[in-house]
Amino acid sequence: MTDRERESLPGAAFPLGATPGPAGTNFAVVSAAAGVTLCLFDADGAETQVPLRERDGEIWHGFLPGVGPGQAYGYRAAGPYEPRRGLRCNPAKLLLDPYARAIDGEVRFGPGVLGHAVDNRDAASPLDSAPDMPRSLVVDTSFGWAGRPQPHHSYADTVIYEVHVKGFTAAHPGVPPELRGTYAGLAHEAAIAHLVDLGVTAVELLPVQHNVPESFLRERGLTNYWGYNTIGYFAPHAGYSAAARAGRPGGQVAEFQAMVDALHGAGLEVILDVVFNHTAEGGHLGPTLCHRGLHNPAYYRLDPADQRYYVDTTGTGNSLNVAHLTCLRMILDSLRYWVTQLHVDGFRFDLAATLGRDNGGFASTSAFFDLVDQDPVLSQVKLIAEPWDVGQVDSYDLGRFPAQWSEWNGRYRDTVRDFWRSKDGTLADFASRLSGSADLFGGSRRRPSASVNIVTTHDGFTLRDLVSYDTKHNNANGEDGRDGADDNRSWNCGAEGPTDDPAVLALRARQQRALLATLLLSLGVPMILAGDELGRTQGGNNNAYCQDNPISWFDWSEVDSELLTWTRELVALRRAHPVLRRRRYLSGARTGDVAWFTPSGTPMRQAIPTMYNVPAIPFPTPPPVSPTGAGIAVKKLQSSPAIPREITSQSSEISGTSATPSASAQSPVISQFTARRVRIDLMPRPWWARGATRA
Repeated sequence: MTDRERESLPGAAFPLGATPGPAGTNFAVVSAAAGVTLCLFDADGAETQVPLRERDGEIWHGFLPGVGPGQAYGYRAAGPYEPRRGLRCNPAKLLLDPYARAIDGEVRFGPGVLGHAVDNRDAASPLDSAPDMPRSLVVDTSFGWAGRPQPHHSYADTVIYEVHVKGFTAAHPGVPPELRGTYAGLAHEAAIAHLVDLGVTAVELLPVQHNVPESFLRERGLTNYWGYNTIGYFAPHAGYSAAARAGRPGGQVAEFQAMVDALHGAGLEVILDVVFNHTAEGGHLGPTLCHRGLHNPAYYRLDPADQRYYVDTTGTGNSLNVAHLTCLRMILDSLRYWVTQLHVDGFRFDLAATLGRDNGGFASTSAFFDLVDQDPVLSQVKLIAEPWDVGQVDSYDLGRFPAQWSEWNGRYRDTVRDFWRSKDGTLADFASRLSGSADLFGGSRRRPSASVNIVTTHDGFTLRDLVSYDTKHNNANGEDGRDGADDNRSWNCGAEGPTDDPAVLALRARQQRALLATLLLSLGVPMILAGDELGRTQGGNNNAYCQDNPISWFDWSEVDSELLTWTRELVALRRAHPVLRRRRYLSGARTGDVAWFTPSGTPMRQAIPTMYNVPAIPFPTPPPVSPTGAGIAVKKLQSSPAIPREITSQSSEISGTSATPSASAQSPVISQFTARRVRIDLMPRPWWARGATRA
């Protein structure tokens, strides 16, 4: 701390954060403290303190003439420090601005960043945290956009590609070394070319809001690679910025904007994975970095029986308090900022059930959902929920989100995995998932696009590992294999991990093609895990959240070119035919609208308990299948019906004969569409896999 001080002008309470203008910068921050001091830092790290004299309610503010973009700053909040009342304001702690547009530097974990004394958890620590803290930066967010319109793809036409900014290009040979693993790297023509050639319409970026790793990971020599540990909800993560790496702090904002502009120029939408359920400050013994030191009860849900402790519905030590105006305003202001200033096209909300807990239980009518629905900006972008959180009786809320939201369909993932690993009794549920999961979303008059269909995501096995491992192999994470899910619904096809057995390899290839075809031919919004089209492996690690290394990065020297071709043609097939992108559920109201067939081509009369039932006959013996054939194929109606799990779609929405992308046995053959009809041929289990040895 320092004795250097200066005075500020009154300034304004809004907007919150640091807002530069021609004459200086306005600073405004919410705090329950008895006093708030703005701290300015020069290039040598010297601190100048500016007491904020003006206060409107709990908003402290001031205007500093002559201060502009590039200025490093933070806050100190003076008392009260009363953990039993939930108050943790300690002037010894330098705090980040919750509204900081950019953050420079890293947290150095140790006693200095703890708000409490090491020897007395109820007493304030006297240690100054400034030497161990990053700085907030004043930033001018204006940008010279190209002026092109944003893509605005409809949900029905959307194909999502879930990707990590760094991992995608960290080892890409076509991207210059200084740009690899950055926003600029993702915007590079070599990276965009892959996305465009694949045919996806949107990238869903793993968290790019500024985050810090947990201290225990640093102690192991690891980091939080996925980034689900946010501390700066308005700041692009500096670690993904080529400008910040090159010594230009704050350059990450313009670099992120340039990336979005380039992706939009290629027709690609940008969806952000956001973490508005917890922060990087952890539990009551965690570091005091920002929100805790400014207004602990406003930002976090506290245990009403003892406000020293937090209510934790996230498994991270804390949960954001969406019932408090200050926290709710921060979330909504952040979302609007990313849309209006950084031009993103939507959001995927991590552990989104937490956002619906105004009063403990989940409710789709919570204040957050109501405010988003009424917001003229946010109601117009894509909103995707991860429809669960942790440890509550109502933690699994699939199908319960508001009508304008889409949801990661965990039941789709589980059913499709079970079906293709030959689990008995899954045919009926598989048929429901394939046809859009109307049982989950149709009752509330939502569209098939309410279901974001997933088979693999960042959290779990890659597609290649799903068909190569029965069990997780997470020893590299340093937790003796205790981390990560044990119920993976995977099957190694006869050998655990790498093998030279040609039969096992052929079976794995078919399984990957079957799973991708199911995903891309189902009603709903398909989401591809980045790298699945290339055959990317993590060596059986199903929880690589802390692996910022080749375990998680793309290996562009090991590409399964045949699988990549297969995926491209499946995406092209989906995009070519509206019947695969229906905006309404199949109703079966007209005779012949929906019919289910066996692989021999005969109508299936054995009742399938979905919304599309028909009378039943026994399943016939399936025909032989070529070892190089796919598990799902699309054929002309006039051709032989003896195709495994054949899916043939016809609709009056399309007329004429489509082009055939490839005549190879591993490519889908596109049909002639003339009649209004959807035909789906299924068998209860993949017979070509029955002869394989199961572990």
